[in-house]
Amino acid sequence: MAWVVILIIAKSLKLEKHGFEIKAYSLTYKNTQVQSVLSKMLTRTKRGIRVFADVSVVAGFLMMGFAFWFLLNNLMNFFVEPTEFAELTVLIPGVTLTSAPAIMYFLLSIPIVLVIHEGAHGIVATLEKIKIKTGGFAVFIALFAGFVEPDEKEFDNAKKISKLRVIGAGATSNVIFAFALGALLLTNPIFALVVPEPILGWFYEAPDGVLIISIIEGSGAEKAGLQKDDLITGINGVVIVTPFDFQKVDLKPGDTVTVTVLRDGQQIQLPVEIMPSPDDPDRGLVGIMRDNAMSYKPILNFIEWDPQISMFLLWLWMISFFIGIINMLPLPILDGGKFLYTIIEKNASEKKINIIMWSIYAFTLIVFALNIALSYVKSGWFTI
Repeated sequence: MAWVVILIIAKSLKLEKHGFEIKAYSLTYKNTQVQSVLSKMLTRTKRGIRVFADVSVVAGFLMMGFAFWFLLNNLMNFFVEPTEFAELTVLIPGVTLTSAPAIMYFLLSIPIVLVIHEGAHGIVATLEKIKIKTGGFAVFIALFAGFVEPDEKEFDNAKKISKLRVIGAGATSNVIFAFALGALLLTNPIFALVVPEPILGWFYEAPDGVLIISIIEGSGAEKAGLQKDDLITGINGVVIVTPFDFQKVDLKPGDTVTVTVLRDGQQIQLPVEIMPSPDDPDRGLVGIMRDNAMSYKPILNFIEWDPQISMFLLWLWMISFFIGIINMLPLPILDGGKFLYTIIEKNASEKKINIIMWSIYAFTLIVFALNIALSYVKSGWFTI
């Protein structure tokens, strides 16, 4: 419905006269003045852009390696350490993004990430004296894309190192931006959700556990003797530090688990029978109302963060970082595919190169798809 409204507005405003191309399934904007803008930017920052361009080649290899390591390690975790398996989904407004705040943060973040990504491609291409014909963006119903369109002949005739600089620049700019934004967010308690050890311990004071606000009457928690103001620190040996740690424990109705709490400075272990959730009888509950506030305290605590700004910046960080990393996977539509093809082209016959590339594409797609599929196996169809 939203897409139909967008098309009607685009048609009524006659956007075709202003560089837009309108189709039933897409809305595309192209601007032919991108080259002049990039040239002006380059005259002021040429030395820095040259360093960035060289870094992008090395970063391209590193990001491709990290992307494979993350996806393959995540698959192994599903079978070896299920609690460490990171559930993945493709972010699509109206499909996997269903809450209004999530859609709003996503829609605000995507243009920023695309401008940084495509701008980096364009300015490095200008540095390498490769003409940019057009630049712009496209919306395919619920999917978004940005682009700069180089002159195909000039790009094909460019040196291999020049091509690698141009291709790697987009993803590198996103990851560098994510690192800069992440450095600022280290002053924000909500960023502790995504900061790995040992960095987490360097910048945050860890909480002792999750506070019990109240006990559900007649629950296993009440019968076991859990009390208001107890701090839950563990369940069946799983360390509980934040409310999200409860998701690491497999709670089945009727099972008895060992809950470790801190009470008046003393550690107590209590056997608690898991009760069924009133909303979903197959889902188990300990039988408490818990404090869901983030308990991590940043050591660099000098900014008073607004909750909505915090969530927007967290989304912006997440999208920028993962678009940068995933974009370097060797797939036909991603920069990683072009990056890898540029490395091996002219080193073998076209037929052999195609066989190698499509074998790599198939392997990458299988690994990526398995991560998505196993996420649904673990938690079913989930939305954000």
